Formats: sequence, C-alpha cells, structure tokens
Amino acid sequence: MSSTFPKEFLFATATSAYQVEGAWNEDGKGEHMWDRTAHTKPDMIKNHHNGDVACDFYHLYKEDVKLIKDAGFDVYRFSISWARILPNGEITSINQKGVDYYHNLIDELLKNNIQPLVTMYHWDLPQKFQDIGGWANPLIVDYMEDYADLLFQLYGAKVKWWITINEPYRISQGYDCIHFAPALKLPSSIKYIVLHNCLRAHGRISRLYNEKYRFQQNGKLSISVDCEYYEGETESKEDVDAANRFTQFQLDMLTHPIYSKEGGYPKIVRKVLDEISRKEGRKRSKLPEFTKDEIESLKGSNDFFAFNHYTTLSCTPKFSQNSNQQTRPESTFEDDINATVLFDPEFFSKTVLWVKVVPRGLREMLKYIKNTCNNPPVFITESGYCDGGDLNDKERVLYYTEYLKEVLNAMNNYQCNVIGYTAWSFMDNFEWFCGYEMKFGIVHVDFNDEKRKRTPKLSYNFFKQLTKNRTIPMDR
Repeated sequence: MSSTFPKEFLFATATSAYQVEGAWNEDGKGEHMWDRTAHTKPDMIKNHHNGDVACDFYHLYKEDVKLIKDAGFDVYRFSISWARILPNGEITSINQKGVDYYHNLIDELLKNNIQPLVTMYHWDLPQKFQDIGGWANPLIVDYMEDYADLLFQLYGAKVKWWITINEPYRISQGYDCIHFAPALKLPSSIKYIVLHNCLRAHGRISRLYNEKYRFQQNGKLSISVDCEYYEGETESKEDVDAANRFTQFQLDMLTHPIYSKEGGYPKIVRKVLDEISRKEGRKRSKLPEFTKDEIESLKGSNDFFAFNHYTTLSCTPKFSQNSNQQTRPESTFEDDINATVLFDPEFFSKTVLWVKVVPRGLREMLKYIKNTCNNPPVFITESGYCDGGDLNDKERVLYYTEYLKEVLNAMNNYQCNVIGYTAWSFMDNFEWFCGYEMKFGIVHVDFNDEKRKRTPKLSYNFFKQLTKNRTIPMDR
C-alpha cells in the first residue's frame, strides 16, 4: 500500500479559543459559559484548573505561528471567541480590540503561507445567552446568525475555510450530563432541542453566506460533526444493532438533513423518538420538526464534510427486550436508543479510558460517510491521542502513523474522497473538565512556567517529516 499523500492533500493542526488563548478578561472580552463554569464550579474540573491563562496564545500567537510554519502545516484550525468579539454576545457591543486580535492572527498565518480554518463556535457561548437557556432557546439561532454575519464582514475576504459550529452532539451533552458545560442534567428532550437549534443555525448561516458573501468571498463552509466507530460488543444481532443505533443517532441525525435528497431527520430516528414520545404521554414528539424552509436551507449546506474522529467503542443494548425502559420522564439519550457504550481493555491506551488506538475504525467511518453521504470531500478536522505529556511521545507517533495509513487505505482502496487531516492538538492545552491532566499536543507546554515555555515533541518532528515528503515516515 502506498504511504504517500497527493500533493493537494491538506495537513492541519488545531486548537480552540478557550483551550489556549487565556487573557480571559483582557482587552474588553466578555464572560462566556466556560469562564462562568470554571469560576463557579471548580470542583467539577480536575485540580480546579481553568482557562484563565491557559497557553497564553493570546500574547504568544506569533511564536506559535512560527512553530506551525516550521512543522510544515498547510492549515491551522482555530476558533474565534464570540465573547471576545462581542462581549455581551450581541452585535451592538463590538469590541475593537478583539476584532483586531483575530485580524492580526489571520494576517500572521497568511504571511507564513498557512491557511486559516476558522471555527465560529467552539463551546464558549457568551454567558448572557446561557442565562436565557443557551442552545435550548430558539432565539440563539438569530444571535448566531448575526454573529456569523459579522465574522463574514470582518474576515471573509481573508478566510476561505469556515466551520459554523463544532460538534453539536457534544454541545447537547452539556444539557443532559455533567461532563460538558453548562453541566446540566436535564431530560433527553432538551438534548434534541439543542441539536435541532444547532442545525437550524447552521442552515441559516449557510443561506446567509450563499446570498450575501459567496460570490465575492468564494469560501467553503461546513459544520463539524464527531463520531467514533461503534461496533457490537459481540457479533450478536442485538449488539450490532445497538452499535448501528448509536451511529444513526450521533452522526446520521446531523448529516441526513444536509446530505440526503429529502432532507430532515432520518426516518428511523424520527420513528423511534416519535414512538417513545407517544409512550411517555407527550402531545408532540421530543424531536422537533423542521419547517419546509429550514429543510431547504440545510440541504447541501456543507461544502465539505468536517469530521472529528478519535477512537472505536463497543456497544450493547441497555435494556432487555422485555424491559419497559421508555416510561420514565427523565430518560437519557442512551435510554432512548437502547444502547450503551462499553470500553474494551484490549485496545491500547496509556492515559485515558476512551481514547483507544483502533486505526481501522477511522477507515470504516470514512467508508460509512462515503456510502451514506454520497462521497463528499472529507476534511478530518480533529484526530489525536492523549498521554501524560511525554516529549518522547512514541505512542502518539504510533497513533498518527497507523491512523494516517488507514486514511490512505480509505482513499486508495475504497475511493473515499478525503482532502485533509488535522492533528488535535497543536499544543497541550486546557482539556475541559480534565483540566491540564490530559495532553493531546504535539508541542509540550510547561504550565508551571509563567512564560508557558513550548517544546516540540517527537510527534512534532513526525509531522515535520510527513509534511515535507507527503509520505508517512515508516522508520517510526
């Protein structure tokens, strides 16, 4: 099998604003949801860490852009902090220093021949909006459209790759579990409202771009979705069906409205949730309906498929066939789909339970996307491995080596249309409720040093060799 990528294939690395920027209250930035969570619920975060300083990327971005350039990356994916641009979230409160900061970052990237891939929303909702329900409030769609409009006005002439929203599925988990901000424990019906509003916002932004900006700016737009490869714990029909349901409810629920001819949610998802809603005595389905206009705005709203993938997980049914699992008003997502995730100890991972090295899972997901979404151009916008922060990070190099082999396998042997791969993350950073305990970076950051000293790891040199020769370094 060839180990060489086409010359047009894009190699990228990535971070998000709250995880790296710091400067949480400098230069007019407003408070956002993660600021509030970290400051008021410190016990929820490992070692009471927060992103107040993080990697201090806000002040050190020029040094970091140089490292990105020296590694040979074509693209740098980063997010804009909504509250840094608009301190209270609304377009009536434009913060010029925040606007200038992202102009300077984008200019620095372009000066070094690095394409910016900008994520508009990566989990840091202005606190004002969370106070009124956040993504569970349908008004958020209007506010998000206004924010996107401003970003296109400000940066659209220079930015040609856009992601509207990062991982709606994980955003929705913040409303039904305590592992994601705002860390609410609400009935699963709220989760579906959140997912629905994320899709509505993406559709509106896509239409806005098409009608107002595309002709002049000629950029590409997507919404990033994440999905692990789910397989049955055993080969039994019950386990395989549970794994398929998890994929349908995590991935297809978000992609079917965009890539199918008819639009809207998948029939199986609609059927299951409508039936559960009826059994629960609801007057309407817990899965909202799109209007005809929303269906049309979502169809074809991606110019590329932004896909985040890390690992493979196994599934089994949560309830036996005879149990009456769908009568509780506080049902969870796993209750609704009758599937639960298991963690197979056979797969190798040194540091964290859920990131296992199972390269074939990425190949299988790329094949699945090809078959269910009409083989769209796929940009893998996150993929990576975490450890304890070793500079000689051989396990991470192994992860990237084997996963990239499977990307080539999918391209060459299954004709999957993959256009890019993004290493998550460029540097060690704040990993949400895990604080700084988990390290995904290819660059080490010393969080005990006021200057946040950066040190490239073995994996950084792996990518430096890969981007130079477009060939996976096989001597690793």
